Amino acid sequence: MRSILPIRAAATIGLCGALLLGGAAAASAHVRVTPSTTEAGSFSVLTFRVPNEEATASTTQLTVTLPQQDPFLSVSVQPVPGWKATLHTATLPHPVAHDGATVTEAVRTVTWTAESGQGIAPDQFETFALSVGPLPEAGKQVAVPAAQKYSNGDVVKWDQKSVGKTEPEHPAPAFHVTAAADAHDPPSTTDTTARWLGGGGLAVGVVGVGVGAAGLRRRHVNDVAA
Repeated sequence: MRSILPIRAAATIGLCGALLLGGAAAASAHVRVTPSTTEAGSFSVLTFRVPNEEATASTTQLTVTLPQQDPFLSVSVQPVPGWKATLHTATLPHPVAHDGATVTEAVRTVTWTAESGQGIAPDQFETFALSVGPLPEAGKQVAVPAAQKYSNGDVVKWDQKSVGKTEPEHPAPAFHVTAAADAHDPPSTTDTTARWLGGGGLAVGVVGVGVGAAGLRRRHVNDVAA
């Protein structure tokens, strides 16, 4: 009976883990964007993670559409081996004042196209990065819709808006802009206390491991002597 229970427990844990990993894999299959920072007024590197969801075709092109109501006045592309990047500008819906000048155009789309023989094969993913800025004011959501083209002609548009906690089938890559941190603010008392407690907890854990090991050694010696 003792040998059966651990096996059952391990099987249950394994099943739960597989279910969790399956859900995570389904969610991670979407095209996502990860900003290096979300602080208002800052420049951020937007990294797009593009997985291939086709079983028999490769991803050969990715196009992202940048916001125009709150445009990025600076956009630069990080080169990706085997891919060509093209930036297209467009007239803004309304002029934007920046550093004493009036800006009437901004980058509207960025398209990465795979060179001959290149692409994202099935069960693979690629990352594409843009340096953009400045980010708009805090509290705004920045959506960057994407279109993913496959070698068989299929095009998947990642442009649906999420409502509440329900995620659509093809959500648009997006992130929220946060308030800029004040670099002159000293560390808070709560933060300092948390660090001390964390260090103390680690020290107690180390001592506990040492005491436990010493106890095991004493038991081993006593058993041998007996």
